[in-house]
Amino acid sequence: MMTEGNYKYIGKSVPRHDAIEKATGKIKYVGDMKVNGMLYARLVLSHVAHGKIKSIDISKAKDLPGVVDIFTYDNSPKILYNAHKWMSGMDEVLDQYLFTDKVRFYGDRVAAVVATNDKIAKMAADLIEVEYEVLPAIIDPETSLIEDSIKIHERGNIAFSKTMGYGDVDKVFDKASYIFEDKIITPKQHHAAMETHVALAIPSGDMITIYTPCQVVFQVQLIVSEALNIPLSKVRVIKAPMGGSFGGKGQPIIEPVCAFLAKETGRPVRLTLDRTQSIIGTRTRHKTIGTVKTAVDKKGKILGRDLDIVIDSGAYHTNASAIAMAMGKKFFRMYKMDNVRYSATSVYTNTPVGGACRGYGSPQLHAITELNLDNVARGINMDPVEFRLKNLVHPFDKDPMGGPDLGNGQIIECVKRGAEAFGWKEKWKRPKDSGRYRKGVGMACGTHGNGYYGAYPDFITMDIKMNSNGEVILNSAIHDMGCGTVTIMQQIVAEVLDLELSKITVLEGDTLSSPYDSAGTQASRVTYVCGGAAKKISEILKDKFAKYSSKILNCYEEDIVMEGGYIYNKNKPDKKVGYGDMVSNIYHQYSMDMSASYTYSSPANPGVYAANFVEVEVDTYTGLVNVLDIVAVHDIGRAINRDFVYGQVQGGIHLGLGMAISENIELDENGRISTLNFSNYHVINAPSMPDVRIILIEEEDEFGPFGAKSVGEISAVAIAPATLNAINNAIGTNISQYPATPERIVEALVKTKK
Repeated sequence: MMTEGNYKYIGKSVPRHDAIEKATGKIKYVGDMKVNGMLYARLVLSHVAHGKIKSIDISKAKDLPGVVDIFTYDNSPKILYNAHKWMSGMDEVLDQYLFTDKVRFYGDRVAAVVATNDKIAKMAADLIEVEYEVLPAIIDPETSLIEDSIKIHERGNIAFSKTMGYGDVDKVFDKASYIFEDKIITPKQHHAAMETHVALAIPSGDMITIYTPCQVVFQVQLIVSEALNIPLSKVRVIKAPMGGSFGGKGQPIIEPVCAFLAKETGRPVRLTLDRTQSIIGTRTRHKTIGTVKTAVDKKGKILGRDLDIVIDSGAYHTNASAIAMAMGKKFFRMYKMDNVRYSATSVYTNTPVGGACRGYGSPQLHAITELNLDNVARGINMDPVEFRLKNLVHPFDKDPMGGPDLGNGQIIECVKRGAEAFGWKEKWKRPKDSGRYRKGVGMACGTHGNGYYGAYPDFITMDIKMNSNGEVILNSAIHDMGCGTVTIMQQIVAEVLDLELSKITVLEGDTLSSPYDSAGTQASRVTYVCGGAAKKISEILKDKFAKYSSKILNCYEEDIVMEGGYIYNKNKPDKKVGYGDMVSNIYHQYSMDMSASYTYSSPANPGVYAANFVEVEVDTYTGLVNVLDIVAVHDIGRAINRDFVYGQVQGGIHLGLGMAISENIELDENGRISTLNFSNYHVINAPSMPDVRIILIEEEDEFGPFGAKSVGEISAVAIAPATLNAINNAIGTNISQYPATPERIVEALVKTKK
């Protein structure tokens, strides 16, 4: 267990850098921004799931005073692109236009209206009449696999498929003492960020400047360049304050459209989506259907596992291949198994498009596999905790698929500590309730990663400079999505340079001035990779500062001490010089500035692990679930900012609980969506959230900054299966479809009585 005693800033719960601005409402989001001559844009989205556009009548909209222009497939670029692509050279399926003449889901882009104010733009969008030749729609991903099903794209309905593994799975299943098989379904889930999608594009000559609450400025620049066929150098992207993302703004969905509208009108354009459009017309968590088989011996040792998963990519490819591979790689990094097979097929359906969502496939993977493991434990009459402890990986185990080593993964410690704090043994053994209200307990484990190392290039360049007033500026393309990224970087720099936080400025993403970042704020890479870069470049600056200061102070470099904004010879501590004064001296005596630039490439990708324990009470009359207690144990390496870590865990728990009991984008047999706003898309509200007891396992990672690893996504991985395991334990059911809504619970109870 590590302590924070030797650190001044690391591990401390300092306030986030923009807390006052946000609390007072002074911060300016894109939705608050206005510039001279700005126009307002609204989209027209398809209200059928599959069809060819026969005609678009824009006459009524065009006649509305204040309407500047209307754009459709007919007067927009015919360039296919894929918004998932975040770096040049990536081989992605290109299958989407700015606007389409064949709609493939309820929410596909049909047209855009540009007007002098937002009210007129919305009114005009509502006046546009679209006539379709309606085609049969495929809603069920398994139906999409049938060979003679209608083709959503000319290339067929399979977007990606992959099988990987090791050992002899079939032989093991032929000889195993016990085999347990489950078919488990996870839902499409909306990100539910407070801020809906919005972008502002400003043309100036042949340049387009885009303000956007995005996750990767260089990705937005690349996709806009490709979709509009304009040079990268003519696209500037500035990261604006973000009102939440959770992966939903991880792809440039509306930015290419907004840039096109500004380019065509020659005026600034702000494009805004309302809540309904953000639900149906952006990205969702991928729905999955997993068939998992587990073979065990009589002592509970896992002999082999076989997972066949169908991934609903929705109407377009985006990250269909990447999500399948991400799930697969996590499948091999949790339990010791000699025989494993993973088969994934991503398919097109006439449903909203899948994309990045907090956890990037890990929540779906573990929702399937951890539910199955509880059924295994139940089937062999073994405590679920004991069963997992018998099979979990150990620290420094190798990845059996040849991927990055697991590092100092502490999943066993997570389970042990969590079980003790939760009182698992006592609660597991207590007599089952038989009345209307029944309590149950469940647990689950989860794993995730720290960036792209082992799969894609994962590097970031940072610049750092110390000014003659002693202040430091760190320039990078990071994005603060609301989780305190800027403050984390300040704490890391402050610790290395021993300088108070208020004297450290961290610049965020701007493609014109930021050095290149290969992947942005995604894949749980910010603390581990970007934080590693911030630490390294601060050390480079510190060494450079010490080198020149030692010459001025006439001492050895190793005698230099930097402390609290002052630098001095340790043998003459009474002769301290302020950082700023020393920088000025170096300017004059050596014609040298105190700056550095460094490209940091991630050296590893260890596992991060979590064990979640949940107690629920189920009303067997109504099917309502009351979550009574949650213990969340997380292996994080080290907390850079403890309060931020707690906030991340609580947020991840909230998202995972929604997946477990309430959240689902619902579609009818024709692909029409009924969950169009928060009155019927049920996000758990604050009063319904239980207290979460958080335990952090802080065992240093070799490569992470000050030993830190990620927490933002792993926090959402294990909670859904832990909750559903608790529900099944409470009422003696085997519910295998998320979310466990009251209707599903009552239906399952009825079945158990028959």
